[in-house]
Amino acid sequence: MKQKFYLCLIFLLITLPTFAQQVTVSGTITASSDGTPLAGVSVILKTAPGKGTLTDGDGKYTITATPADVLVFSFIGFASTEIPVGANRTIDVPLQESMHELGELIVTGSRGMGRTALETAVPVDIISIKDIMGDLPQIDLAQMLTMLAPSFNAVRSQGGDLDSHVDPIQLRNLAPNQTLVLVNGKRRHTSAQLIISTAVGSPSTSVDMMLIPAASVDHIEILRDGAAAQYGSDAVAGVINIVLKKSTNRLSGSFTGGGYMNSGGDGGKYTEDGKPDGYNYQLSANYGFSLGKKGFINISGELTQRRPTLRPFVNDWNVYDGTYLTNQRTDKFGNPVITNPELVAAQAAGNATLAASLATPEGLMGARGLKQSDFAVWAGSPAITMGTVYFNSEIPIDETTTFYAFGGMGYKFLQSYSCYYRRPEQTDRFNYLLYPNGFRPEMTTNTSDISTTMGIRGKIGIFNVDFSNTYGRNKSRIGMVNTMNASLGSNSPINMNLGTHAFSQNTTNLDFSKYFPEVMRGLNIAFGAEMRVENYKIIKGQDEGFTYGDAGVVTVGEDGFLVGPDGKPLEDGSSTPIVDANGNPLEVTKGEKVTVKSLSANCQCFAGFGPKNERDEFRTDVSAYIDAELNLTEDFMIAGAARVENYSDFGDVVIGKFAARYSILDNLSLRGSLSTGFRAPSLQELNYTTTATVFVTDQNGVPQPVDYTTYPSNSTAARVLGIKKLTEERSKSYGLGFAYQVSHKLEFSVDAYQIDVDDRIFLTGAFNAAEVGNNYDQVIGSQGEAQFFVNGGDIRSKGIELVGNYTTAVNKSVLTFNASAIFSRNQVIHKKTLDLNAANISEEALVNKYLNRQVIGQFETGTPRTKFIGFVQYKLGKFSTLFRGTYYGKVTELSTSTNANGEFWDQTFSGQTVFDLSVSYDITKNLKFSVGGNNIFDKYPELLREENRGFYLYSNNQQGSNGAYYYGRVLFSF
Repeated sequence: MKQKFYLCLIFLLITLPTFAQQVTVSGTITASSDGTPLAGVSVILKTAPGKGTLTDGDGKYTITATPADVLVFSFIGFASTEIPVGANRTIDVPLQESMHELGELIVTGSRGMGRTALETAVPVDIISIKDIMGDLPQIDLAQMLTMLAPSFNAVRSQGGDLDSHVDPIQLRNLAPNQTLVLVNGKRRHTSAQLIISTAVGSPSTSVDMMLIPAASVDHIEILRDGAAAQYGSDAVAGVINIVLKKSTNRLSGSFTGGGYMNSGGDGGKYTEDGKPDGYNYQLSANYGFSLGKKGFINISGELTQRRPTLRPFVNDWNVYDGTYLTNQRTDKFGNPVITNPELVAAQAAGNATLAASLATPEGLMGARGLKQSDFAVWAGSPAITMGTVYFNSEIPIDETTTFYAFGGMGYKFLQSYSCYYRRPEQTDRFNYLLYPNGFRPEMTTNTSDISTTMGIRGKIGIFNVDFSNTYGRNKSRIGMVNTMNASLGSNSPINMNLGTHAFSQNTTNLDFSKYFPEVMRGLNIAFGAEMRVENYKIIKGQDEGFTYGDAGVVTVGEDGFLVGPDGKPLEDGSSTPIVDANGNPLEVTKGEKVTVKSLSANCQCFAGFGPKNERDEFRTDVSAYIDAELNLTEDFMIAGAARVENYSDFGDVVIGKFAARYSILDNLSLRGSLSTGFRAPSLQELNYTTTATVFVTDQNGVPQPVDYTTYPSNSTAARVLGIKKLTEERSKSYGLGFAYQVSHKLEFSVDAYQIDVDDRIFLTGAFNAAEVGNNYDQVIGSQGEAQFFVNGGDIRSKGIELVGNYTTAVNKSVLTFNASAIFSRNQVIHKKTLDLNAANISEEALVNKYLNRQVIGQFETGTPRTKFIGFVQYKLGKFSTLFRGTYYGKVTELSTSTNANGEFWDQTFSGQTVFDLSVSYDITKNLKFSVGGNNIFDKYPELLREENRGFYLYSNNQQGSNGAYYYGRVLFSF
């Protein structure tokens, strides 16, 4: 009974609004200038945006409403009009033509009164998230933008330590930390995590856009131009401004569920056809409250759960070696370790046939119910559980003064496939009691994020004033599960807290502006100051994650020889007897500590952060700017900006920008810009240090573990080698293009750009003690491998961007066509050379280590130089559909490894095209249902060549290897 009652109650809540008095309203929409009927005009109910209609070829419409409703009439190129229904049953509307309706007013890139896309001096894309998110398969902002803006990219890593824990965002194929992200025009803090391997080959921090709920976003403005003179450090490739919703008295939201087909692509024997996986669910909601007559607070929330996708690489690497199969291993005291009890049982039973089988890897795996795929390398998208809440508010204090506040908080738990399988054959990282068949470590992060902005806008004298303070903090506790510290033996924990990274940023802004309409055709002056305080912390984890234990060390009890209970020499980890030069047992003395088994220290896969890694670093940045826009005539506008900044850790920079726009016609404008910029090294780049296990392919094509340590540039290891302290990156940007509004149906733009960056920060190759000499082993250890962040070279990125839109009405339906593309080229135009203190390595090899060809290749050709997005959207009454194709151009991955003939293992991957589809239907004016998919034809990228198959089977620099994704979504609005 209770279930029936609740079902009836839900039904009533959904349908109750339809019980109000219904009336039929009709009319004709025309252009006010000449009375021409307008086809395809949108007519919607303001209180129920999901319900509406379109005018037919004669400009006529009919809609059902209530007397309390307000009709909203809108069409590209004409001013929107709102008319209450009241007692009217016929409403004819002459729409006024308006160039300002050719696009929303843009505030990014201008400190004036706002301009349309046609009026800006630099290219700015406006993406209405609130209108299109219901028709997209993607459920987070970064992945949405990847499918909508060709200059934007957010490569979702499918492994690689912490690289998959944040989706790094990019503009114009430059690094993530060369793009500035704003929220409501205020600087957004980055993630605490430093992403070591990005799509463009250099380490980087990035804003974690996953922690900003899409339900809170009205629209996004993407400024595709250098803007450091206006906004400060990081705005080298451009600026992304996320504008939050302001709506009130309307509850809207959605529930989405979807998953991946997981066909395995063309992997054949190297993978397995799996069951559908990667199921994800998201519930989002948004509601706004009115505060007084003009104030508001808009609140949004999202709950997301994503199951992992599993994309295995089933290899033929040996699992069990001969010492494991035949029980030849011993502990550090010389006692036998039985690793194959099945063989012992078969021998005791006198079953020679079975014993012979069990002495082989295949036979033992079969006896244990295992197969080669159980030891495969696992890649795939991580599992995520996440919750976010955001708000945006304004409260007028008087006629000229407004208090505003916005911000939010979020929590994200993530578990990823970041590590190779540890096979029993690898004796230095094996423990039979804990993991008799080896183990596969997995990384976790628990991330909390908080941000808040408070400010006052008003007037002081003749100037508009904006005073604000923005605080943001991102904190991530890093962990590892299903792991161990081999040097601790069986006493090692198998789940570990590796440490915590935290980054906080407090930004205070004071901005003044004034528009002088009497100067020429209008002059806007803006000036202001900013102070930013940043703090980066590395907090150590549990001791077992970073220590070297004594599980393989023997303390000699009395003088004598290093022998076991049987009187034979003790054996090392490879079961080789430990003897002197004459082959006799090693002579030892009482109290001496002898390493018998060289067992791997630290947490497997990724070492914990210990006392030597801990950091608590602050810095301040103070800046001042002036910005001006002058309309010389109605058709010609020029703009300029200058900025001076002082960083407490590296000094002063002075940069500037000049831009201009000339309207050849009312609907055709030329635009261009040139600017200088900079990017300060992040606190993470300056201070990050860790040890991770890297697998290097041997001559047989089998990856072998090597522990690499990343040292900061101010460390002893860096100073001894001659590595210099990091300096800021400096840039020069040039842009030229045009925007053309052919008619109210058709618009397009073309923009060319070039960005030169000096002293770009890269990560070096690894230096070992033998190569460096000069007693370097006393600094990094005899088996250590050291790498560093360096200003490795000067780079150039250039390209052409095209954007076009066409909208037309067909009877009572509307067709929208959109095409956009980027054609780009990246180059390393100068490699830095240093006189490093490396005694045993050639100058050529030294230069290649400093900036190797694999890193260069990743920057120049490792991501698509061409990306094309085209879609068509069709709307008819309650029905709508969207079909989109995305083309990713070819990529070439360069290798540092060669075959016997000295030929590098390079590989070029052909261009890839994937298609998305969504179909939506308005069930009622309050409910909408949508189904569709991403990569609906299940297109997988090409396989890596055999020599390059390590962690991955497929290349992941185009569409990724998750395959087809299908979803269903219910949207509601009350």
